[in-house]
Amino acid sequence: MAICKGIEFQLHTSRGAFSLDVKLHIPSQGITALFGHSGSGKTTLLRAIAGLEKCAGYMHFGKEIWQEQGRVFLAPEQRPIAYVFQEASLFPHLNVRENLEFGLKRTPAHKQRVDLAETITWLGLDHLLRRSPDGLSGGERQRVAIARALLSSPELLLMDEPLSALDGKARAEIFPYLERLHTELSIPVIYVTHAMEEVARLADHMVQLEAGRVVAEGAAVDLLSRLHQRPVAGEEPGAVIEARLAAHDEAHHLSELSLAAGLTLLAPKLDAEPGTLVRIRIPAREVSISLQLPEGTSILNILPARIIDFAEGDPGRVLVQLELEGGVIRLLSRISRYSWDRLGLHKGKQVQAQIKSMGLAR
Repeated sequence: MAICKGIEFQLHTSRGAFSLDVKLHIPSQGITALFGHSGSGKTTLLRAIAGLEKCAGYMHFGKEIWQEQGRVFLAPEQRPIAYVFQEASLFPHLNVRENLEFGLKRTPAHKQRVDLAETITWLGLDHLLRRSPDGLSGGERQRVAIARALLSSPELLLMDEPLSALDGKARAEIFPYLERLHTELSIPVIYVTHAMEEVARLADHMVQLEAGRVVAEGAAVDLLSRLHQRPVAGEEPGAVIEARLAAHDEAHHLSELSLAAGLTLLAPKLDAEPGTLVRIRIPAREVSISLQLPEGTSILNILPARIIDFAEGDPGRVLVQLELEGGVIRLLSRISRYSWDRLGLHKGKQVQAQIKSMGLAR
């Protein structure tokens, strides 16, 4: 693919009681998640980036001007983008191969930078090529839609809640393919979602929206692990860490993960090969604190840590931010105020972080 470009814009629009007022720079590579609850403005912003929604302001894609107030406004077909919607919009009269070839043929030969065979293999579509869209599962249809979008050789990929219409089984099926966007694509991807799990597993960069405004922005792993991250209704606080899958323990259905500073972690068996870089989200409720290294416990992961911050949360509870030995990885622990006082906990105190492996969620 071509060298990717970042996108910078300031956009404003009003519609009834809702207004969007956003100024952002989207990184030139990786997946940027637009995250927030329903009605926060995520899809409106995505449609504005695509040129489907007219807003006041400006938009620059690298050195290209896509929008300049009162002077320039490129129509969607003039922007080098591909758009993946919530529902896979495949042509029902064409089989899978023909749907893919449609994406390829609409791009002039001299601009084609994506190989058909490579994309088919990457998204696991080899055995589906002769099938009609009506005979595909929801996850299969969405994989075909993503492949067709990529075969148009876009310089920017826009994805509007591509998993929201899928059931749990289909979501689990498509996740490994979406995770490859990190390594396989050299273009920026803007991914709209209201699900913390999707941000944790997929996003490199995160933008949180509320009522049409940016309330948080930064590297996804750092932002999701902050003590004072703005809460989202229905989402449990927790930390996201990156680790290298070291080995599988087939007998106990576990995976051993290598962390920074020589630390290791046991997690439920992951569907990945040893050597793969993975992300793990550890909910705060699954992390407890001990003053000493416990013995004779069923908890598999006990790591030395230091308390670096804390915040009063729900009545009678404290959210504690821990830094693991080595100073690179941070966790969140939610404990009772009674436990905090009884153990004499405070900032700077050395403790043991106890992580229930069954509470880990990839």
